[in-house]
Amino acid sequence: MLFDLRPKTRREEVFDREREFNELEKSLETYPMALLLGIRRVGKSSILRAYLNERPGVLIDCRELYAERGHLTRDELVKELQSRVSLLGKLMARFKFSFDLKFLALEPRELSLREVFRELNDLGEKLGGFVIAFDEAQYLRFYGSRGGKELLALFAHAYDSLPNLRIILTGSEVGLLHDFLGLGGYSSPLYGRVAGEVVVEPFDRETSIEFLRQGFREAGLNVPEEEIKEAVELLDGIPGWLTIFGVEYLREGNFRRAMERTLEVARGLVMGELEELKRRSPRYVDILRAIALGYNRWSLLRDYLAVRGTRVPDPRLYALLENLKRMSWISEKEGTYRITDPVVLTALKG
Repeated sequence: MLFDLRPKTRREEVFDREREFNELEKSLETYPMALLLGIRRVGKSSILRAYLNERPGVLIDCRELYAERGHLTRDELVKELQSRVSLLGKLMARFKFSFDLKFLALEPRELSLREVFRELNDLGEKLGGFVIAFDEAQYLRFYGSRGGKELLALFAHAYDSLPNLRIILTGSEVGLLHDFLGLGGYSSPLYGRVAGEVVVEPFDRETSIEFLRQGFREAGLNVPEEEIKEAVELLDGIPGWLTIFGVEYLREGNFRRAMERTLEVARGLVMGELEELKRRSPRYVDILRAIALGYNRWSLLRDYLAVRGTRVPDPRLYALLENLKRMSWISEKEGTYRITDPVVLTALKG
């Protein structure tokens, strides 16, 4: 069902993303590492889960691990890998294939991640390859005491020396993920390596309309075309919001109530994310709200903040705007800033 709020797990459940699947496959045929990039709720996790459903591999949700303690440790990552690989082993046993990995029987404190990766590489030799995927991998910069440099060194080792292992990194804060990996920076352990890159864009208008049409057809409901088009105008082409609208329409049976409920749910999700952003710096949310209200050029932003009693030095304002771009909250064209997600825009205005 298209109108399912959980991430999809099979390729046939993912709407109109064959290009992305093909690019991901080609990237991993060419490079030991691939990046799957796109703004929040655009469908990266569904693509990744469906891709992993077709080949041996495990998925680590970095944001979930980070949220538990506000940082990541080796023991936590090892424990999570043990859990995911153990579950994979149980699934594969149904098909008369079993494997015995030493790291599954040891305590996390007794293991290094390099040992785990080497064992998974050996398993990949038997299986024709093995994938380790890190969802929202920009949170790996909170690993250890050196900003994740130990993990980057491990990825470099896997890139160079573990031919049966492939690494996928997804990121909704695209610039931050690029900064963290530092593929083009001398100081990064990954310097000089090339990663495949797949960008997942929001649907265009016609694809968004067809997504809603097909979702309602699956549910056996005939929805007026003008309501479908109005929903797309309000929610743009972000599959996550379109799916929530479809679910709410099926429940309410009324466009206005469904849209109100969609925006209410969306506002709750967005506000939670804004609270996380505010912990990094309260200025971020002030700037986003100013852009949402139409103060979308440098001088307008500076004056708006000053009038509200928030004086931000020019270099600091520039740095904050650049960070918001790297985190994919805003984009800039010809000196004008815009919120990348229209529902975030609506939430900020409210």
